[in-house]
Amino acid sequence: MKLPMCSISIKYVFIVFGFLLNFAGYAQEEKAGASAQELADKLANPVASLISVPLQNNLNYGIGPFNGSKYTINIQPVVPFKLSDNLNLITRYILPVVDQRDITGENTHEFGLSDATVTAFFAPKTKGLIFGFGPAFLVPTATEKVLGTEKFGIGPSVLVMHQGKGLSVGFLANQIWSVAGKEERADVNSFYTQIFLSHSYKSGASLGVNAEITQNWEANTTMISLNPSVGGITKFGDQIVQFSIQPLIPIVGPHESRPDWGLRAVVAFVFPGS
Repeated sequence: MKLPMCSISIKYVFIVFGFLLNFAGYAQEEKAGASAQELADKLANPVASLISVPLQNNLNYGIGPFNGSKYTINIQPVVPFKLSDNLNLITRYILPVVDQRDITGENTHEFGLSDATVTAFFAPKTKGLIFGFGPAFLVPTATEKVLGTEKFGIGPSVLVMHQGKGLSVGFLANQIWSVAGKEERADVNSFYTQIFLSHSYKSGASLGVNAEITQNWEANTTMISLNPSVGGITKFGDQIVQFSIQPLIPIVGPHESRPDWGLRAVVAFVFPGS
């Protein structure tokens, strides 16, 4: 049954819109409105020295020949380490939990972990032009065969961006090749990039857009989506939370995996004093 997934997602969207109505309250509590904007700018910077735990909820419908649906929650903690006065190591983890129906066949259902991605950016402290570089790892954590690659992979990652007060623009990218795993499974040779632009306001609200491109060199397939976003910052007691909602607009993709439409909602728990 698809109804439970749809009902949960609709409920979640209403909750996120409720957060959007609350961000003004957070701005009023802050005597210096710019502090909320500064925090929003830091969260737009993938290599900012800031601990956060985003929960990225993705819902896609109309996938493949059986008109399947897929819900993925990406648990994405970001943990920085200070290596020196001028160099930070920013570690980013992505652990997907997947619930999909009618993807591998009619009336099929798979639920469990997919493969994790771990990225480590070495980020020199700079102003204006910001960059980071380091390794990216694919870790075979999938609990079901169809949800993962059963391969361990590694490759380079890079981030280049420009940031001024209220404006962030740049891209991040990685290329991963499989180096170990089950021989009977297809090799991994995949490139991913995200190009992003966002503008923040004194209240902590933000508007933005990003394009995500995934190239599977082994299968010779390309996936491109365009994702506008609106977000804000609020508080639950002493806990600072950033939230955003994004329609996922598919542009290019193979018929067997390209959805007709999608929606993303993100809630990020922020620890600015860490």
